Amino acid sequence: MKVIKVIGINASPRGKDSNTLRLTRAVLAGAKEGGAETELVDLYSLNIRYCTACGTCYTTGECTMLDDFSDIFDRMMNVDGIVLGAPNYIDSVPAPVKALFDRMADAIHCQMFTGKFGCSVCTAGGSGENEVIGYMNKTLSTLGANIAGGVGVAIGRDPSALRKAEGEAQDLGKTLVRAIRGEVSYPDQDALHKQKREYFCQLVKYNKDRFAHEYEWYEQMGWMK
Repeated sequence: MKVIKVIGINASPRGKDSNTLRLTRAVLAGAKEGGAETELVDLYSLNIRYCTACGTCYTTGECTMLDDFSDIFDRMMNVDGIVLGAPNYIDSVPAPVKALFDRMADAIHCQMFTGKFGCSVCTAGGSGENEVIGYMNKTLSTLGANIAGGVGVAIGRDPSALRKAEGEAQDLGKTLVRAIRGEVSYPDQDALHKQKREYFCQLVKYNKDRFAHEYEWYEQMGWMK
């Protein structure tokens, strides 16, 4: 039986005191209970510089900046499931998450997360947790992954709510593994991904000279039409 691998990426600057970390760990605990191998990454411990929009990745598949992006991206590519955890910072994600996402334009064009599954968790003080979950899950979907769900909690209104959210997060981890195994289907998401691949295929074809690496990717994947 294939070994299922799940990575959790926690984006909170509060280290071991992070409430978001508790939710991220709970998802990974559920995934591990479901039979997956898990890995936890502290995004704040990495150096990920801002994208400069140079376009080199479209042409060569490589980034010109030498930092930790290539390593974390390779680790994400080598797993079946991705868990994103972030606190709500003014109805959005903290800066390191956005920096990570912005470096993935090539992966979005190539739909490199096709076949993967993802989910997100968020903690907030008063509100906005669902908006942040929606943003992170939408980004995973834009990269090609199917979304298994999300768990958010506003602790400022009720600090005891975190414990209940941890239970929900653990259940989410189990659902994530079931989805990876094919025990949960997402036909609406599959149809949306097909449309996205067709859209990006046309974009790559139109820019064949500038997007040489991406054109080659689509040919290798058998998606070029």
